[in-house]
Amino acid sequence: MAAGCEGSAPRTLGERTVGEEGERAKPFTPEKAKEIIMSLQQPAIFCNMVFDWPSRHWTAKHLSEVLEGKQIRFRMGLRGTGTVPQFETECSYVDATLEEFLTWNCDKSTTSGPFKNYDHSKFWAYADYKYFVTLFEGKTDVFQEVVWSDFGFPGRNGQESTLWIGSLGAHTPCHLDSYGCNLVFQVQGRKRWHLFPPEDTPFLYPTRIPYEESSVFSKINVVNPDLKRFPRFQKARRHMVTLSPGQVLLVPRHWWHYVESLDPVTVSINSWIELEEDHLARVEEAVTRMLVCTLKTAEDRHHPKTWLNPTEVEEMSHEVNSCYLNNAVCAFFEHCEKAKEVEMQAVRENGEEPSVQEHMEVEHAHSPSLGLAAGAGKQEAASLFGPDLVPVTPASEERGSTLEGNSEECISSNGGDFADLPCVRRQQTSKGTSTVAEPSAPRCPVAPSQIFVSTDDLLDCLVNPQVTRMVAQLLIQGKSL
Repeated sequence: MAAGCEGSAPRTLGERTVGEEGERAKPFTPEKAKEIIMSLQQPAIFCNMVFDWPSRHWTAKHLSEVLEGKQIRFRMGLRGTGTVPQFETECSYVDATLEEFLTWNCDKSTTSGPFKNYDHSKFWAYADYKYFVTLFEGKTDVFQEVVWSDFGFPGRNGQESTLWIGSLGAHTPCHLDSYGCNLVFQVQGRKRWHLFPPEDTPFLYPTRIPYEESSVFSKINVVNPDLKRFPRFQKARRHMVTLSPGQVLLVPRHWWHYVESLDPVTVSINSWIELEEDHLARVEEAVTRMLVCTLKTAEDRHHPKTWLNPTEVEEMSHEVNSCYLNNAVCAFFEHCEKAKEVEMQAVRENGEEPSVQEHMEVEHAHSPSLGLAAGAGKQEAASLFGPDLVPVTPASEERGSTLEGNSEECISSNGGDFADLPCVRRQQTSKGTSTVAEPSAPRCPVAPSQIFVSTDDLLDCLVNPQVTRMVAQLLIQGKSL
């Protein structure tokens, strides 16, 4: 059972009874919860929002019975404190049932079964990114046990969710998600989240190798950083929180995160919430995909596993990638047109035929070359912080609290730019504005014989998030002329 759930009355599949909870009310209506999710630009924990969800009881043991011996893939990683991230391309994989996983996890001297080659004291196992639609194939009634509609998204349930089951030490390397924001429901065990704001991206040394659509990885192992190699990471503002059973974490758009399991078994459920900004982000991702695949395939077309994440199973030919890019651009324009039509219709319904000026205002608002900055018009939600909505604060603002009783009630929370480059200097103009001057000599010259620019080095520049956004904007603007 998840913490705080002992003694609960048994529930039938999909049932949402309150039992001994009585008429316990939730702190936020679905409408208010959605308003918070869509406006808040800081990670925060929702408490007391899922106490009646049937999935609250989804321990790994329970899920092993539901899945009835179905094999799932576990990522196997080494325990340790190295300074290099354990990317998925560096891990090994095991196909096993949840029952076999639990046996290995409890009987640490297992000498048979799919985990026999993995010493429990040296390895962790992680069944990550398990989409409900695939995992619970033929058991669609299970979808109803996850009730994201309580957060203001009607009809959203397990069908749009992903399951994560791990052992002690299992983790995902630090990355940001290109699309949407993230809601994470902790079911069993605890996980520690290390989060960094989007504006700290230059300090996280982003890379697209290994390549995975919608994931920008950091070159840094944020729990044991190599500060000699990555000195700017010291400027990053780490936010930390331990997520406990019954709590739901909001990860706003483009927040970097590294997640690690703190208990012998952890179970989480998440759902990525689509945002308006995703339409342009898909164009950026298509540009990235084409550049990465073109250069890496030209470098070594026979060994894609060294740079392609195992989650990427689609064909990566130039023809397919070109089609992907064209579809993303067309979808962006279609979205702009639909949004413009909806707004013009609203203007008509509110009165007379829109004037020329109103036409121009709507056209301006939905112009493909404008409105690309995220966060415009966001409402302030910080005033709602309290016992039911707890902000995740920077590590320097550590606030401790003791988890007692129902773990929903309390939380343990603790918590660049191009001008930093050695060859770029800024100079003041006569009007006081700052401009980038011609590159100066490096502060620490390196002998030419020691310089080698790899394909990955070039890609780090070409598909840097700042660059791909600029390219996507130029592409959209060019096609809108």
